[in-house]
Amino acid sequence: MKYDVIVVGAGLAGLTAVCELIDTGKKVLLVDQELASSIGGQAYWSFGGLFLVDSPEQRRMGVKDSYELAWQDWIGTAGFDRLEDEDSWGYKWAKAYVEFAAGEKYTWLKSKGIKFFPVVGWAERGGSLAGGHGNSVPRFHIVWGTGPGVVEPFAQKVLEAAGKGDIKYKPRHKVTDLLVENGAVVGIIGKELEADDVERGRESSRVEIGEFEYRADAVVIASGGIGANLELVRENWPSRLGTPPNEMVAGVPAYVDGSMLKIAEKIGSRLVNKDRMWHYTEGLKNWNPIWQNHGIRILPGPSSMWFDATGNRFTAPNFPGFDTLSTLEAIQKTGYDYSWFILTEKIIEKEFALSGSEQNLDLTNKSIRDVIKRALPGPPVSVQAFKEYGEDFIIANSLKELVEGMNQLAGNENLDFLHIKEQILARDREIENTFTKDAQVTAIRGARNYIGDKLIRVAKPHKLLDPKAGPLIAVRLNILTRKTLGGLQTNLEGAVLNEEGNRIPGLFAAGEVCGFGGGGVHGYRSLEGTFLGGCLFTGRQVGKYLSN
Repeated sequence: MKYDVIVVGAGLAGLTAVCELIDTGKKVLLVDQELASSIGGQAYWSFGGLFLVDSPEQRRMGVKDSYELAWQDWIGTAGFDRLEDEDSWGYKWAKAYVEFAAGEKYTWLKSKGIKFFPVVGWAERGGSLAGGHGNSVPRFHIVWGTGPGVVEPFAQKVLEAAGKGDIKYKPRHKVTDLLVENGAVVGIIGKELEADDVERGRESSRVEIGEFEYRADAVVIASGGIGANLELVRENWPSRLGTPPNEMVAGVPAYVDGSMLKIAEKIGSRLVNKDRMWHYTEGLKNWNPIWQNHGIRILPGPSSMWFDATGNRFTAPNFPGFDTLSTLEAIQKTGYDYSWFILTEKIIEKEFALSGSEQNLDLTNKSIRDVIKRALPGPPVSVQAFKEYGEDFIIANSLKELVEGMNQLAGNENLDFLHIKEQILARDREIENTFTKDAQVTAIRGARNYIGDKLIRVAKPHKLLDPKAGPLIAVRLNILTRKTLGGLQTNLEGAVLNEEGNRIPGLFAAGEVCGFGGGGVHGYRSLEGTFLGGCLFTGRQVGKYLSN
């Protein structure tokens, strides 16, 4: 049987494209190497944050936002510097996406039944000039239901259509090649994998039990990036971020391996901006891992003091939650793969959140009762579990004891107690007044001018060495792999381009595999909440085009 469209990858981008095609009655085949129970892919594990501009939630929180301000932030953050070449289509996708985020994105999501937590988060705050990197205002909208809540309406529609025979959905089908005839992509070739019953997220069997070949007028690649392939991450690591880390934790399951990028490149597809990637600096080794080397990211408020592995405090803009890649560069240039937060019990109970749907079961399970419990004294349940069982946490009643524990955990004597103490005392003296020369303390006070931060996200400024704020806490932070910012270059219809800039007939891409649009919609940096949104937008655009 010949299909109108084959979609490779049942993650959020692939599902969104299929949903658009279902509405027009196209004959669609959806294939994925994982189990049917893993539908939704990487998006399922996310915190469910979406970038929106001038939303009702923002306005209710007193946030004044606009397309113009959002575009200013995007351009200042992306730093596009290859506009005549690798960034040419990424720039166009970026402009279209910000228009979408400031326009119909909100009502479109609402029409799918998606709802939002009322407090808008302020991620990636920048810490530079107005025209530089970062979000000028809070734009991080958490979906009620987190990642599963984003995936649900699209997965449900696809599964219902498959159940009625309107489309074909074939899990455990791993694509190994694209069929090409007369320069056009006309189908897929691959291996059928044996059935498996592993838990979602765990590495599934790769035992092959058969072969397949399917043909279609168009093939859409929606297979994700390279975040779990640590060797490929190191291979493409940019020199501007220092040497590649020897030790990293994986923020995504093993199936995020980049295999379809090589398959597409082999038939002439152009892969651009391979040196652009988005990895986090606040990774924890998961005490209760689902996949191998499973890492969890801390979503920090701005108050923790951040030190490198030798005990020197980072300077602006390298404060918690301000500039991810600048801090990553600073860490890697120390020659070590880790850094440290030092904070208090008062800070952790208000400012620490953990990324991921499984770390936020109150929001994921849509339990208002459990969400309200976050206002009670003490850190969230998932954070408390890491305090008790996570290997990266040190808790002590004195700074000397804390520093000794940090050195013991690191297996070296890099940290000098007196040097750490002097830096903390200097910072604590700046708390005496409501004005200060310490840029981080100024940022903390500024953050509390936003009602959302003051209520649930930023602790009242206090001295770290105040016994009433204790005990003291140190957290070792690992490099956590996450997103591929480059990818297959595509035009605004989602058609994959070749090295000459011409479209490859029959081949399209959506989601992370195409850098969330054009081979790099983010440029060098992300404003956060833009990865899920990029999957939705590119999947929607490709699906709409192929529906005609």
